[in-house]
Amino acid sequence: MSDTATAEPRLQRPPAEQRYADELAKLAAEDDAPRPPGWALSLQAARTFIVGDESRGIAKKFVGDPSLIDRGLVTLATSRGLMLVGEPGTAKSLLSELIAAAVSGDSTLTIQGGASTTEDQIAYSWNYSLLVSEGPTQRALVPAPLLRGMAEGRVVRFEEITRCPLEVQDSLLSPLSDRVLAIPELEGDSMVFAREGFNIIATANTRDRGVNEMSAALKRRFNFETVFPIADFKTELDLVEHEAANALARSGVPQAPSRDVLEVLVRVFRDLRVGDAGGGRPQAVMSTAEAVSVAHAVGIKAWYLRGGVAEAGDIVDCMAGAAAKDSSEDLARLRRYLEQKAPKRKGPHWQSLYQARNLLPG
Repeated sequence: MSDTATAEPRLQRPPAEQRYADELAKLAAEDDAPRPPGWALSLQAARTFIVGDESRGIAKKFVGDPSLIDRGLVTLATSRGLMLVGEPGTAKSLLSELIAAAVSGDSTLTIQGGASTTEDQIAYSWNYSLLVSEGPTQRALVPAPLLRGMAEGRVVRFEEITRCPLEVQDSLLSPLSDRVLAIPELEGDSMVFAREGFNIIATANTRDRGVNEMSAALKRRFNFETVFPIADFKTELDLVEHEAANALARSGVPQAPSRDVLEVLVRVFRDLRVGDAGGGRPQAVMSTAEAVSVAHAVGIKAWYLRGGVAEAGDIVDCMAGAAAKDSSEDLARLRRYLEQKAPKRKGPHWQSLYQARNLLPG
C-alpha cells in the first residue's frame, strides 16, 4: 500500500494559531513592547500579525481598515467586549479568529450561535453518569467555551450572536460586567471568576438584525465595530486571486484561473452587489467570500472535468448557486445581467461569459 493511501488526511482548515504558528512564535520572541495582563502578544505585535509586515516576513491576513484593528485590540484590553457587525462575507469571523489567536494563542474557544443554541453550550453542562453517581461535583462539570475562557484567561468567540434567543444572549451579562459566572448547582466553590486575558468577541450580520435583537443591557457591554465590504476593485481582485489559489492548492488543483478570468468574476460580483443587473440588487449576498468560493469552483471544474484551464464561461455554471440562494428572481437578475451588460464589455473573456449564459438553470 502506498504512503499516500496510508497517510493521515490533512486538516482542511487548521485554526489560525496552527496555520501561522511560525509567525506567532517570531513575533512573541521579538516582542519587547508592554503587554496587557494575560495577553500572549503586545497590541503592537498583535496588530502586525493581522495587518502584516513584509520586512519582517509577516503576511497580511486581513484586508480592511487598520484603524478598525487598532480599535478592536484596544477594546479587548478593556472590560468591554468587541462586537463585529457587517454584511455576510466581509470576513468578520476571520478577523475574530485572527485577533483571538494573537491575543490568546488560541482561537478555538468558539460558540456558534443559532436558534437551537442553549446556555449549556455557552457556559457549562454535566456528565450525567457522574452527576447521578456523585451529584454536582467539579469532576462531573463539563466546561463549555465561556467557562473555559474565564478560567483560563482567554478570548471567547461568539459567532452569529443575534441568531440566539434573547435569554441565551443575556447569559453573557454577568461574565462581561462582573467578570463572574455562577454555577449554583455546586456547593461552596460555586463562582468562577475570570482570569486576566478573558474577553469576548462576538459577530453579527447586519442582515440578521431583527432576528433576535440584542437587549440594551448587553449592547452596553460591547463596543461595536462595522466591517465594511472591500471598496477598491484591485484590492478585492488581489484577495480573490490569492485566496482562490490557496483553496485550489488544498483541493489538488495546480493551476488557478488566470487573472483575466478572475477580473471578470470580481467585476460581475461588484456589479451585482450594487444592483447593476438590469433589475435591481439581488437578495443574495454577493460578497468577496462568495467570489472566492465561485473562483474555487471554477478552478475545480476546469481541472477535474476538462483537465484544462478555467475559462470565463465556467463562471456562469458555477455562479448560479451563489446568486440564487434567496429568491428565484435573483437568477433572473443574473440572466438579465448576462444578456444586457456582459455583451457591452470589451474583451474575449466577456464574450465567453455572454456565450455561456444559456448554462444557467431554468
